[in-house]
Amino acid sequence: MALTKRQKQVLDFIANFVDENGYCPSFEEIARGLELASLATVHKHISVLEGKNYLKRGFNQSRSLELTPKYVQEQRRPKTVTEIPLLGRIAAGAPLEAVEQREVLHFADFAGHGDTYALEVRGNSMIDDHICDGDMILLERVTQARDGDIVVALVAGSDATLKRFYREAGDMVRLQPANTTIKPILVPARDVQIQGRLLAVLRKYR
Repeated sequence: MALTKRQKQVLDFIANFVDENGYCPSFEEIARGLELASLATVHKHISVLEGKNYLKRGFNQSRSLELTPKYVQEQRRPKTVTEIPLLGRIAAGAPLEAVEQREVLHFADFAGHGDTYALEVRGNSMIDDHICDGDMILLERVTQARDGDIVVALVAGSDATLKRFYREAGDMVRLQPANTTIKPILVPARDVQIQGRLLAVLRKYR
């Protein structure tokens, strides 16, 4: 069962109190810390959190609350960085005057919905589009594509490939590599299933 906002506040208060003091808070300290009206309210939250297996407590013992592994796993995961500073632009040709900017690059722009997934590239058939062996690509899960889109295409129900998509005469599809040493794949449209459209390319240099 999902936690309510107040239940999560109770758990987080207990966890932070233990981190700072080395022992768990009393019910009175929880009430004061969260500005709860009464100890009965604290007891109610604690009982519900016990039932949800986020807390354990010893009976007839003072300061006997204990956070369960479930809380640690679900509620205290490291925060994911979803944005980084975008400080300007850098020349890759003729030098440009360096002008500092104050913007933010949001990774949610690339992966902000549930239809985004990643694949690791194997091979160099798209190298002229700067997609290299070992790169990670982010894709939007779609079933339709426009001419020129870089897509993941399943051919004949068995072989998946990353190529540019083009419709050809006679109800055919051309899957075009970006490498002059590799021939395009020309197949009937009925044998091609689009599984994703390229959103971004990620490359690590160390």
